[in-house]
Amino acid sequence: MAIKTWLVGFSILCSLGAMQSIAHADPVGGTRQSEGLQAPVFGQIPDAIDSTLPVVDNSLNETVIRVPSGDVTLETTIFKPDGTGPFPMIVFNHGKLPGDSHSQPRNRPLALAREFVRHGYVVVVPNRRGFAGSGGDYAGSGCNVEANGYAQARDVTATVAYMSEQPYVDKTHIVVAGTSHGGLTTMAYGARDAVSAPGVRGLINFSGGLRQDECAGWQKNLTSAFGAYGEEVRLPSLWLYGTNDSVWQGELASQMYSAYTEHGAAAQMFDFGAYKNDAHRLVGDRDGVQIWWPRVKTFLAKIGMPTSVQYQVSEPHAPKPTGYATLDAVAAVPFVDENGRAGYRNFLHQYSSRAFAVSDSGAWSWAEGGDDPMSVALAGCQKQSNDPCRLYAVDDAVVWHDNNAQTQTASR
Repeated sequence: MAIKTWLVGFSILCSLGAMQSIAHADPVGGTRQSEGLQAPVFGQIPDAIDSTLPVVDNSLNETVIRVPSGDVTLETTIFKPDGTGPFPMIVFNHGKLPGDSHSQPRNRPLALAREFVRHGYVVVVPNRRGFAGSGGDYAGSGCNVEANGYAQARDVTATVAYMSEQPYVDKTHIVVAGTSHGGLTTMAYGARDAVSAPGVRGLINFSGGLRQDECAGWQKNLTSAFGAYGEEVRLPSLWLYGTNDSVWQGELASQMYSAYTEHGAAAQMFDFGAYKNDAHRLVGDRDGVQIWWPRVKTFLAKIGMPTSVQYQVSEPHAPKPTGYATLDAVAAVPFVDENGRAGYRNFLHQYSSRAFAVSDSGAWSWAEGGDDPMSVALAGCQKQSNDPCRLYAVDDAVVWHDNNAQTQTASR
């Protein structure tokens, strides 16, 4: 029997080539209005940064290594500050997309990584066995959620052990975190295997769990698993869940937390309310940092982890507004046909961390959320066009340069 699983979403992408006639559907979750969300603009740094601090490039010194875990190796992404360290470490555990886990892309939680690198951390993101480019097969356990979590946790154990031996890692200051299925994995790791790593000081659970719609009573299975983990855990944890989570609906998050803490486990639940169209996407969104970082910072300080800003981090910056047209002037968008104009109207209903790209041949794409919707929109457009794609609008401003006014006017 196939088991359906769910995880956090990242950028929402919508695109269409100039010659296609496929009608556009609304994006996942329907139309989303931007009112009520104070989203930071691209390139804004949330803390007051000392300009004398060293600058880390936007690449965050990203590297991919292979971490041994039993009979397989794990494709693992490293983000780190410049220099030799040693740096405190966060190990971040990913969720699970539906379908073949090997087809899931290598996990790159850039918004989270950027914030932790800014604060002087090395960020380690293992793809567990059976995921992306890691060896082996997905370690599922049917409908036994508790066993599933423990099976996933062995790769976290191997990652913590391996990385603790690297000279640039401070093995006395480690925190383990995860989102969705990775949140469950994190809590399972804390229940058993964390005792082998005395430098691990705490656990962070972003909307953690495992949804298995084809398992009868999956909610009870999930709650019972967290109860079992809570009986064994000796580490403090921070739980972050939202009220409009599409995966954990109703009182399920509270029930999981109550089961976990029933036997005295040290934990704190932070209900951050509604986030955009789906609270489950919080940690994958750059806009989400302003919500989760203050709570995480307080938790880190309580468990003796560093929290001061150590680096300036270079970030993508939106182009300056050009005054080519007002944002809501749909007819002013150059080159696109009626499908493109319908796509632009859809774009106008997205949250303000958004971008719309177009090419001279009429291909177009918009993206909203994630870490860098500008790059996502450009890439989506470019897949549909042999001509270069350029940004037309970013956030709440038109950034288009009228390089060929006569041609563009004729195409409106």
